[in-house]
Amino acid sequence: MHDGLAVVRLGVDVPYEQAWELQRWVHGKRVADELPDTVLILEHAPVYTAGKRTAPHERPADGTPVIDVDRGGRITWHGPGQLVGYPIIRIDDPTAYVRRLEDAMIQVCSDFGVTARRSPRHGGVWAAGDTTLGLPDRQLGAVGIRVQRGVTMHGFSLNCANDPRWFNRIVPCGIPGVGVSSLSAETGRRIVADEVMPIMEKRLAEWLGMEAYELHEEDLLRR
Repeated sequence: MHDGLAVVRLGVDVPYEQAWELQRWVHGKRVADELPDTVLILEHAPVYTAGKRTAPHERPADGTPVIDVDRGGRITWHGPGQLVGYPIIRIDDPTAYVRRLEDAMIQVCSDFGVTARRSPRHGGVWAAGDTTLGLPDRQLGAVGIRVQRGVTMHGFSLNCANDPRWFNRIVPCGIPGVGVSSLSAETGRRIVADEVMPIMEKRLAEWLGMEAYELHEEDLLRR
């Protein structure tokens, strides 16, 4: 079996349930050592998903549907213009793994000329606000994972060119009073997920200490 990181691009407008079902299938195969460490890379059709810690008041007040999922974290949005990655890999230390996902996103932001950092109080990656100007910190990327039988599921999302108004209906990641931004909004030029994808794949593999290689979805499903 290849000991690198298999990168499977699933395309755009992927329904959340479809990707979740594929994650569970890959996870079972990875646990059984029938598949290598794999990351699914995609853009979702618009969806709100709620992790286990989501509070009732954080959900959309207008009754917009929400899918409850088995990851950590709270409520978030996925959809067009946002790059999503689901690494399904064997790990030893979940805390160190989350930090590596954040480090990879911080590096990608830097590659596109955006300074991002961790927040001492919240997960994910952030563009720093300026209290003297009344500018809040702005979330650029989020992480929400599950580890079962030593293998990860779910993963990260990085805002590239998505419409921030999708986040207005919820309390993103359960954090009131902060902003949500994107690489496009921070740089003033349109940076689409397709442009970010190869850089993200490269940085993710580097931070995980692996060599990335491409695996087509059809070849994955034949395993």
